[in-house]
Parts: sequence; C-alpha cells; structure tokens
Amino acid sequence: MAKQLTMGKSEWSMLVLLSLLWGSSFFFAKIALVDIPPLTLVFLRVLTASAALALILQMQSTKLPRGCNLWLMFICMGILNNLIPFSLFYWGQTQIGAGLASIFNAMAPLFTILVAHALTSDEHLSTNKIIGTIFGTVGVVWMIGIDIRTGTSFWIVLAMLGCLGAALSYGFASVYGRRFSAMGISPISVAFGQVTGSALLYLPVILMFDSPWELPLPSGQSIAAIAALGLLSTALGYVLFFHILARGGATNISLVAFLIPISAILLSSIFLGETLASNHVIGMVIIFAGLCAVDGRLWRYLKNGRGILTSSKSSFEGGN
Repeated sequence: MAKQLTMGKSEWSMLVLLSLLWGSSFFFAKIALVDIPPLTLVFLRVLTASAALALILQMQSTKLPRGCNLWLMFICMGILNNLIPFSLFYWGQTQIGAGLASIFNAMAPLFTILVAHALTSDEHLSTNKIIGTIFGTVGVVWMIGIDIRTGTSFWIVLAMLGCLGAALSYGFASVYGRRFSAMGISPISVAFGQVTGSALLYLPVILMFDSPWELPLPSGQSIAAIAALGLLSTALGYVLFFHILARGGATNISLVAFLIPISAILLSSIFLGETLASNHVIGMVIIFAGLCAVDGRLWRYLKNGRGILTSSKSSFEGGN
C-alpha cells in the first residue's frame, strides 16, 4: 500500500513561505527593473541562484552533474523554465504592474494540463481539467478583452500576452522536467543544472544586446532586489519546493498557485502603490475557480466532508 502524503504544520508553513518567495519575485523584479534591463536581470537572477545552489550541493556532498547530453537537457529545461518565462515576465513588468503579472502566472498549471494531454500518454484531460481550462480561458479573455475594449495601449496588451506566454512556457517545462525524475537525478541537481545552463546561455545574449559595462551602477535597492530574486525566490524557493513535494506530494504543492498572486498583489499594493482594475480582479477570480475545478479537493470536501490535505495524482505543478 502506498504511503499517504499529508501536510503537517511545518509543511503548511513552508508552503506559505514558498508562496511569499515566489509571489515576491514579481515585486523584487519591479524594483530592480528601475535600473536594470530585463535581459540582464534574468542573467543576474540565474547566476546568483546557480552560485547558491552549487554551495548547497557542496554542503550536501553531492557530486555536480556531468555529461554533455545531460547538460544539453539542463539547458533545454533552463530555456523553458527560466529564460523564456523570466524574460517575458520582466519585459511585461516594464509595462504592467507586478500584481497583474502574477495573475497571468496562475495560468501555468492550466497550461501544463493542456501540454501534458498533447505530449504525454498518461496525463489526459478529465472532466475537472476541461472545466478548469475553460474557466481559465474565460478569465484571461475577460481581462484582456475588457482592456482592449476600453482602449488600453497596444504595449500594455502585448505585455499581458507576453506574461501569458511565460505561463505557457512553464507548462512545457513541467512536462519536459518529468524525464529527470525518470533518470534518477536529484531535484536539487536539476535545479542547479537548469539555472547554471541558463546563465551560460544568456551571457552572450546580454553582452550582445545590453552591453552591461555601459549601464550605470544600480542603486542599493536594485542590488538588494537582485540578491533576493536569486537567493530567496530562486535558490531557497527550489529547496522548499522539493521538500514540500517529497512530504506532501504534487497535489498539495500545487496549492502555491493560489497563493502566489495574493502575496504579489499585497506587496505591490502596499509598497508600490499598485491597484488592480475591476476586470482584472474578476478575471483573477474566474481563473482561481478554474484552479479549484482542476484541484478538485474543495468540491470533494464540500460534498462529503472528507479532508482536503490528502494528495492525489495531478499534473498541477509550476514554479516561478
């Protein structure tokens, strides 16, 4: 009989902390983008995280991954899970607020469902997943459609579509990342490999397009934001994610998708003075309804009073 995965007080505390770390990444990015171009910010984030995760691996006496084929896979994973989404989110946040960007991030689990259905043989669409993706689509269409009708600028609409593309990239990354587990590679090694591969791949990009040696020295706030993105939102975030995944299972860790926008919106509202338009709030509620439909535990709990902390198989994963 398989061991039942449950969430204790420590796991719930770590889940809340993880949502704060990943939700605050939108807040920290907004601060850093004042002084640093989006592409350079992506590079600095993954470089900082790579150094921190290398230190963690050394402390655990874990050998660093080797092999050309494996590192090519890490680079592919880094492109899907770091370079594309970080770049799109950071560019998007030059046009829209951190809170709004985080709402589009909540679409990642729903995109994962569609990608998994199309590209895998064991994760097909169920009734709950179909309902969830319909709700998510309606939420996005509501937000963007109302903005277009009210004459929102082209660049803001394009930024929202860019953030939506970032969430789609996370969906592909979740499916692609399944192969590392099958190969028996530790999650922390995968995390290190993907951010290191991302940093190596992005170095010539920023040298070509951003000419970082010509950029003015960033402020202390921006430097602190970069450190927070790399050390807290990325390195520590991955450590917490994999710990909760091992203890509570994939379904329980998926609850972070509900919490990320909340922490991002609160931080951007309190410290940056950002506010959401009414159509964005309504869209977020509709997307959350879709996430609830996919997750299923709330409906089961309301129906028969069973606990909602028991894990079940799900493709409802994502990261930031």
